[in-house]
Amino acid sequence: MTCFARAVETGSFTAAARDLGLGQPNVSRYVAALEEHLQTRLLHRSTRKLALTPEGERYYADVRRILDAVDESESSFRSNVDPSGLLRVACPTALAHAFVLPHVPTFLERYPKLTLDLQISDRFVNLVDEGTELAIRIGQLEDSALRARRIGAYERVFVASEAYLAKRGVPQTPNDLRDHDCVIYTLLSSGATWRFRETDVPVSGRLRVNSPEAVSAAVIAGLGIGHGPAWLFDEGLRSGRLKFILTGYSAPAVPVQIVYVANRLLPTRATVFMDFIAGVFSRIPALGGTVKPVIAGQQ
Repeated sequence: MTCFARAVETGSFTAAARDLGLGQPNVSRYVAALEEHLQTRLLHRSTRKLALTPEGERYYADVRRILDAVDESESSFRSNVDPSGLLRVACPTALAHAFVLPHVPTFLERYPKLTLDLQISDRFVNLVDEGTELAIRIGQLEDSALRARRIGAYERVFVASEAYLAKRGVPQTPNDLRDHDCVIYTLLSSGATWRFRETDVPVSGRLRVNSPEAVSAAVIAGLGIGHGPAWLFDEGLRSGRLKFILTGYSAPAVPVQIVYVANRLLPTRATVFMDFIAGVFSRIPALGGTVKPVIAGQQ
């Protein structure tokens, strides 16, 4: 079961063998024996990759729960032993670079027997299908198959460059955004609708991007108005190239949560990471404090 699960999660027998410290022929042989025992094919093999069959998808979900339960049971008898093994954590890019990666050395030093696979991406990671134990996510939890632990929150702000504001004027109310170019982040769950406490405003613009860093760069370049956490625009705000706008209109705070599969027992390596990152985030003002704006037109 372990060989099968690692082959699914790594995408190849070779990678699974490397993770498990086994020879590749052994991993392939164990998976073949498992299929023979079950009398069904679990994986489609090709020279390029492995792919789950429909039966394999159902079996993998069961196997992952079983292996996690075994690991948790054994961990309860090894409470005095350091957490060990491979921990997979998915994290959005901007959040990872700003707040997670700087603290990874401390985490790995504290737990020398643990290996961290930090999957930095803005795509949606399916924890069940991809064998990832934890995911740090921004926004409200909508998947009932997941449980969440809130580890922070941030305020959304609205910014623009001095050059853009000099050319197009300063919006005075949220509805004024309808007449402006806005840089659209295409992975935002609300789409091209920016939310304020009082109203939701549909926005448009000539540039749409799927990267938070690209939003910041585009706003600095004067391509439109930006929307997001203040720390995303920190460089431009510090240098004076960007200014806050619409400071009299607040947006709902956005929660930052760490999520995991509800019906899966978490191994100790996952719980220590949750505790560690929750402690880190609790000390970061940008994930729980307020923003002091520099209003457009003011020094």
